[in-house]
Amino acid sequence: MDDSLIPDRLPDDTDAAAITQLLARRLAGDGDAEAELIRAVYPVLRIVAQRSLRGGAAVTLSPTELVHEGYLRLFGRQAANYNDRRHFYAVASLVIRSVLVDACRERLAQKRGGGFERITLDAIEDLPTPEAGVDLLDLDRLLTRLARIDGRAAKLVELRFFGGLSIDEAADAAGYSVTTAKRDWQFARAWLRDQIAGTA
Repeated sequence: MDDSLIPDRLPDDTDAAAITQLLARRLAGDGDAEAELIRAVYPVLRIVAQRSLRGGAAVTLSPTELVHEGYLRLFGRQAANYNDRRHFYAVASLVIRSVLVDACRERLAQKRGGGFERITLDAIEDLPTPEAGVDLLDLDRLLTRLARIDGRAAKLVELRFFGGLSIDEAADAAGYSVTTAKRDWQFARAWLRDQIAGTA
């Protein structure tokens, strides 16, 4: 896809309603909805991919490769259905996380365990991190631990870091208020900062 055709924003409410309708039509077996969904969702996934790669994660993947692999994982299986736009963004963020972590693991396996993939979490505003950054696999492990303590906060980090969403977009995708999202974000930042500092 020509990069000049890629919007610099995620869908607004009008676009969101259209995506939700396409998801419902696809679920109902409408064959035409699949092609329309690709046209509607591909640019969104492209934005998510570009934003998620800001921190230098999995540098061997281009945004296009990340989009293609993400799309295949999201829609490649017949059983993959999404209730609405919020559900889609939640699953898309999880899928992008999975693609990046798998790429990192594959690269480490090829190097026989050497050359950890370092990322800088300061690509997301106000998320403090040691100057050297954090290993992508360590971040994945930390998010899994955080999910046991506070699943909502872990999902927010996933939506923001791997989904590339702003705090307002993440709150909307998660289905709760911006005030609640900011409170969760403050907790997640502090918890991650402490965990990263403890393992530095």
